[in-house]
Amino acid sequence: MGRIKTVRIKRVTTELLEKHPDDFKESFEDNKKILGRFSEIQSRKIRNIVAGYITRRVRARKAG
Repeated sequence: MGRIKTVRIKRVTTELLEKHPDDFKESFEDNKKILGRFSEIQSRKIRNIVAGYITRRVRARKAG
């Protein structure tokens, strides 16, 4: 079973995907780099969680 994302992670991800829907890709590594341009998340752990959630949402959007 996967980890549950906090409201903060979901809110940041939703805002970024609404503002920049075509910039994010299906690759986690690419999304980490792209995330650095659009937000100033200081914590590496939080940045990775947000990038992973963005990757998951982009893949789900393209699959369905």
